[in-house]
Amino acid sequence: MKKYFVLLMMALVAISCSKTVEIKGKVTGGSPLERIELVEASGVATLPLMNTGVDKDGNFNGKFDAPKNGMYVISYAGKQNLIYLKKGQTLEISGASESFPAQYTVTGDAKANNDFLAETQKYMSDYSQKLDMQASIAKEGNAFLKDLQKIQTDLEKNIDQVAEKTKADSEVVTWKKNDIRTGIMSLIPQYEMYQKQMAANPSFALPKALKDYEEKLQENKEQLIKEHPLYRNYLLSKLTEDYKKYANANTQGKIDVLTSQVFSDFMKQRKDLSQTAKDYLLAFVMAQSDISPDQSKENNDKIAKIIDAEIKDATIKKDLKKIHFVLSGLKRGEVAPEATLVKQDGKAYNISESKGKPTVMMFYASWSPYIAESTVPVLKEVVDFYKQKVNFVFVNFDDTKEQFGKTSAALLKGIPGTNVYADGGLNSKFAEQYGVYGFKLAPSFMVLDKDGKIASKFFYNMGEPEFVQVMDQLSGLKAPQVAPEATLQNDLLMPPPPQETPDATEKK
Repeated sequence: MKKYFVLLMMALVAISCSKTVEIKGKVTGGSPLERIELVEASGVATLPLMNTGVDKDGNFNGKFDAPKNGMYVISYAGKQNLIYLKKGQTLEISGASESFPAQYTVTGDAKANNDFLAETQKYMSDYSQKLDMQASIAKEGNAFLKDLQKIQTDLEKNIDQVAEKTKADSEVVTWKKNDIRTGIMSLIPQYEMYQKQMAANPSFALPKALKDYEEKLQENKEQLIKEHPLYRNYLLSKLTEDYKKYANANTQGKIDVLTSQVFSDFMKQRKDLSQTAKDYLLAFVMAQSDISPDQSKENNDKIAKIIDAEIKDATIKKDLKKIHFVLSGLKRGEVAPEATLVKQDGKAYNISESKGKPTVMMFYASWSPYIAESTVPVLKEVVDFYKQKVNFVFVNFDDTKEQFGKTSAALLKGIPGTNVYADGGLNSKFAEQYGVYGFKLAPSFMVLDKDGKIASKFFYNMGEPEFVQVMDQLSGLKAPQVAPEATLQNDLLMPPPPQETPDATEKK
């Protein structure tokens, strides 16, 4: 009996410590070409945690390790919504393709919290339709303050009523109240700007009562900065004027200065902000301004140093390093990570087998948009031109090996190259090693040299001049120049324009 009790306790501990969220459901009328993605909503530069497709009947299932209890963004077919999830939950979610996930139904242990969110969001949407914020912003300070206080009172009263009705967790109720307060405080800088510019009063200063109210709205600044991206935007808006002055004074005559470095130096002077706030704001600026696929190697090295030296929060540092790696790609000159792929016949294929010739790797999936219409015709021409000097490896990331077989046979039939599958699709070891996510399967391309070393960034268009340059350099061939398309609108179809004479000019 004691043995069974111990086993039971171990099982309970395992369940309570689980980070895995399992999600399944149905999108009525859903298309296999669309994907369902989940992203943690409060992080900085976060990447999709789950990317799964729907079958022919609209059914789907997936799972991921949740970094925290909180809000997540669920997206499908260009539409997004928020969903509140907790570690270890199993839930079912359903909706109709024309409105999912803007509208959805949740069952299971996530139902109460998400019913709460849906009801409060609907009330807030209906309430906001009745507001005339333009008229409020034009009022004098005390009248504007009263309008804001009434909005807060009305919305928080509804939150409390719905929370009691749905039995929502206190954490999600607190999140929603902070969400409301963040939205309200973001109106205050707009009010100040209006009074300075539209009311032609550049020396306008917020009344003390309004300042005190603004400060009260952000009583728990650390929680706000961690959970609400809108609060980060609010802080940035408050810093904009001072930052512009600092940047103008400290970048004169300098070239190739990263925005991240200037902002980092500016942040060091702000004694009014916590280190947590500085980390989140700098991470936001880096993700928006500097971390991109088109940065030079020199700038990527600078970005990596800024992340290491200036970001103190371990989670933010880890997230920034990951998205920097995913967007900038593997370092050029390094040997491509060894990874085992699977051929159509089930035999293993190793990346090192491509050595001896330069290699183009194409990363794709059956749900890549327009791949058959736009990519394959160009791919055929590129392969045909370079095939004697270059290897081509087509890496598929479909959800199953069966789908890979169908996709590769249908899309790439007759194109010389090696068709392989990353076993597990986007959840494969290969995807992790090469930083492949759904947004990189448009498809994308990467070039290795004859020694199996990384020779390029990720490309999404084989017509990019840099792609052609790399291919010509590694292959020793010279790709034909594409002549500009002829047009029939010059002398053939259009009469010559009238010629102005000095007399005509004078008459105007």
